[in-house]
Amino acid sequence: MAKPFRSWLRLLVVLVVCGASHSARSGDWHGWRGPRGTGNSDGTGYPTEWSADKNIVWQVELPGLGASTPVVAGTSLFLTAVVENQNTVLCYGLDGQLRWSKTLGEAVGPKPGRDGTGANPSATTDGELVFAYFKSGDLGCFSVAGELRWQTNLQQRFGEDTLWWDLGTSPVLIDGAVVVACVHSGTSWLAAFRRTDGSLVWKQDRDLGAPEEAAQSYSTPSVIREGDRETIVVLGADHVTAHDATSGLELWRVGGLNPTQHKYFRSIASPAVSDGIVIAPYARGDSLTAIRLGGSGDVTKSHVVWENKDTSADVPSPAISEGRIFICRDAGEKGERGTIDCLDLNTGRTIWSGRLEEHRLTFRASPVVADGKLYVTRQDGTVFVLDAMGSEFHLLAKNSIVDEHTVASPVCVDGRLLLRTERHLYLIGQ
Repeated sequence: MAKPFRSWLRLLVVLVVCGASHSARSGDWHGWRGPRGTGNSDGTGYPTEWSADKNIVWQVELPGLGASTPVVAGTSLFLTAVVENQNTVLCYGLDGQLRWSKTLGEAVGPKPGRDGTGANPSATTDGELVFAYFKSGDLGCFSVAGELRWQTNLQQRFGEDTLWWDLGTSPVLIDGAVVVACVHSGTSWLAAFRRTDGSLVWKQDRDLGAPEEAAQSYSTPSVIREGDRETIVVLGADHVTAHDATSGLELWRVGGLNPTQHKYFRSIASPAVSDGIVIAPYARGDSLTAIRLGGSGDVTKSHVVWENKDTSADVPSPAISEGRIFICRDAGEKGERGTIDCLDLNTGRTIWSGRLEEHRLTFRASPVVADGKLYVTRQDGTVFVLDAMGSEFHLLAKNSIVDEHTVASPVCVDGRLLLRTERHLYLIGQ
């Protein structure tokens, strides 16, 4: 009986280890900025180097254009595209096989500019349902198996957006609902829709009197939990505001992001929140503001922790990991595009800073952090890998698969990277 018992015991150990590994998997990336909304991921073993013939697990050609970042739940990944003039949600397996493709209304052509596609917002998923939003105003919900549960058109219901450029904001999840923000020149609002049937839970106006284009925002809200309460943090129209997720009512606000009333301070980069501090990039890459959570009403004078006028980003959103903020400069009057700054979250002090190679192209994707490494993607699909946790700027690798326009941010899943370019999707890893 000893040998059968030992064989059974070995099998049990294998099953327990595999089960533990699955339960601890770091393969879910539920929304645009990852599991915490800060552009960082758990897990280890993420690749440092790759090329067209090295460390490419698979690649697929996408059926249409889009700029959304993939989101991942379990073994499925979801992204949006415009296919034959139709808003389209695509589901692939992590084996690279297309599982389903569903349409969600007729696409609206993007405004001028190569970054516009009509399918820029990233989807979001709770592991059972997938929510997608398009420039046309179409918002819809599918099961992860591809069954349409509900759809609505927000522009038909609440009025057309007045954004000068393509839609940028992605939907975000709160308890039981999906939230969309529309911050533009006109009546701005946040609205929450019940996940299961799309019924309107609440809608709140957000009008803050910013001038001309400064009233417009392409950023995505952050959702955080403070004790038992969920809070939605919104950046745009010269302010940061916090809203109660159960009602949409404003809890507090910070102004002063545009003291000179500059007409063209539209907001693209999104806020990031970690350890009780909101990080807000603004002023077309010329200011970075840290705000302590809490308070009520106008907390501009009481809750601003620090301001940094020496570094910020216009388009790439900051990443935060282990008390460090990572900024990829892409614009600003200083003209130092490709400079990467690592700052202390609590003080704003620069830990290290360095500039990547000079190039005619800039950066639209947002940086991500995984396993102590920082991944920064240039517009041509080149990905730079840096040591994120060191004491100085240290470039580990420069990787390029193909010269192809890239706006989507990398996604970190179980030691592998998903990279979406204009026309392809890659899984990169050992």
